[in-house]
Amino acid sequence: MDHLHQILKQYWGFTEFRPLQLDIIHSVMHHNDALALMPTGGGKSLCFQVPALAQKGICIVVSPLIALMNDQVEKLSQKGIKAIAITSAMSKREVDIALDNCVYGDIKFLYLSPERLNSDIAQARIKKMEVNLIAIDEAHCISQWGYDFRPSYLKVAELRILKPDAPVLALTATATTEVIKDIQQKLEFKKPNVLQKSFARSNLAYVVLHEEDKNSRLIKICNNVKGSTIIYARSRKKTQEIAELLNRNNILADFYHAGLATPLRSKKQSDWINSDHRVIVCTNAFGMGIDKPDVRLVIHYDLPDCIESYFQEAGRAGRDEHKAYAILLYNDADIIELERRVISGFPDIKEIRQIYQAIANYYQLATGSGEGQTFDFDIAQLCNRYNLNAVTVYNALKLLEKEGYLTTTESLYQPSRLHFTVHKDELYKFQVANKGYDSFIKLLLRSYTGLFENYVKFNENDLVIKSGLGYEQVVQFLNYLGKVGLLSYLPQTEMPQLTFNLPRVDSNSINISKEHLKIRKEKALERMRAIAGYATNPDKCRSQLLLAYFGETNTDRCGICDYCLERNKSEVNSQEFDDVSGEIKSLLFSNHLSLKELVTAVTGAKENKTLKVIQWLLDNGRLYYDKNNRLQWKD
Repeated sequence: MDHLHQILKQYWGFTEFRPLQLDIIHSVMHHNDALALMPTGGGKSLCFQVPALAQKGICIVVSPLIALMNDQVEKLSQKGIKAIAITSAMSKREVDIALDNCVYGDIKFLYLSPERLNSDIAQARIKKMEVNLIAIDEAHCISQWGYDFRPSYLKVAELRILKPDAPVLALTATATTEVIKDIQQKLEFKKPNVLQKSFARSNLAYVVLHEEDKNSRLIKICNNVKGSTIIYARSRKKTQEIAELLNRNNILADFYHAGLATPLRSKKQSDWINSDHRVIVCTNAFGMGIDKPDVRLVIHYDLPDCIESYFQEAGRAGRDEHKAYAILLYNDADIIELERRVISGFPDIKEIRQIYQAIANYYQLATGSGEGQTFDFDIAQLCNRYNLNAVTVYNALKLLEKEGYLTTTESLYQPSRLHFTVHKDELYKFQVANKGYDSFIKLLLRSYTGLFENYVKFNENDLVIKSGLGYEQVVQFLNYLGKVGLLSYLPQTEMPQLTFNLPRVDSNSINISKEHLKIRKEKALERMRAIAGYATNPDKCRSQLLLAYFGETNTDRCGICDYCLERNKSEVNSQEFDDVSGEIKSLLFSNHLSLKELVTAVTGAKENKTLKVIQWLLDNGRLYYDKNNRLQWKD
């Protein structure tokens, strides 16, 4: 077994790489820049994690998603691999220590956002690091033609100046041909190098249903298609309403959205992964980093904003390569509402400036101050104080974020952290002079390792149990030790956060090009029309429509989507279909038959037509295979 396969087996327990993974790994290990395009669940992370572990030095991973960064760091840590994520929720001292550990310690992976990457402190430390690979996750964010363009990503190319010898691996699950070209140009690839796995999913049946009564249809679908299910809905309120509807109809369901407390979100996610709940009804906050291969059904209750989002979310079904369904429900009103929502997502520049001014006033920031500062952020409180519309504020924030002025996060749990800021000798002198704190300090030193080197995560309740003190007294002790300069104590937080990436400017100085805003709006409308066109097109295979959007043309019909099934069915006339399906029902009324036995037993049609009818009945839930792989009629 070679070194790469040994790493794969040791840390992930696999004996073989998935298709394309090894090609990507070999490419970057030969110091080639590469753009890896792999569908959701295709194993993109291994493409930079394995080569980074196989070589001396550290891998820098740039990602825009704090939750995903934290999730990957946690998973690597569980495998005994040292990794750090630098996020906006960390203090300057925490960031300083973490970067020092990347320079002088044995950290293998440094995850950070493009905003953090662009800070002076990060760039100064990166110069000193031995970097073996630069991985750019969600690489479509660097393209102005992409659906999630972030100007802060444009500065990622500066890593090439800091570390000119390190190869760059850009990764994304969705990119059009225009975006593919743009990514390579923006990241200054030495030569074009695209390693792409087809986006085709032969086991995933795409279905679009024009439906006025979505609730009734939803219940029927969930009853017909068994197994783990994800239902995506537009609003937080709707996720709860749909979950309640399903539970009233004896379909075990739970709901999930970013507004829930982190421990509750984690529990809901865990319950669903462990199949304690069959169905999770969620906003698009759910899914990133979730590795559940046996999802049989993904339903979109509302039209998503674009094909890229839809393709990623639908692709969470059937990762185990067994049959699965991606179903989109829509009606005419949904298309009108989607267009209205896209248009409202682009407030005019005057409104954006007013909202920026309100935020600066809210935090009492003087012009020229605030760069790099992070604040707890309550959008409802801001809107109430300044009489602002929440939807307009939300959209203005997204545009300000895309222009690099600030960054916002959803509520994100950050546990309590602790770090001794003095030398051990100085701490000992304090213990001798302050006997009342001696036993508490000794308890901290016994309970947690690395307190002098790093910020260490801990739980105040654990100290309550170990010390016999009350919770308030534990917090009081920690605060006092911080006040006298012995340690830094950062209590846990779960508020959404807002970070000023640049010094606060006069609102009239905000530079947002009307022309750029117009182009982005046109692109958003173009993407909206593409998803609407996908939903309303009755004349082509669903898989072919999706693949063509991503540049894969001349593909075969999938044979299993709603269009293909209807076409297959249409090759058997209505009378033949009714006769054959009626005969099948009679044959299976009291007996379970194998496919061969059933085809032989049907006398009313030729074998090829009988097979088409059987396929249709299977795909539409009228027939199913029992545990002995024999066909049974479903009443």
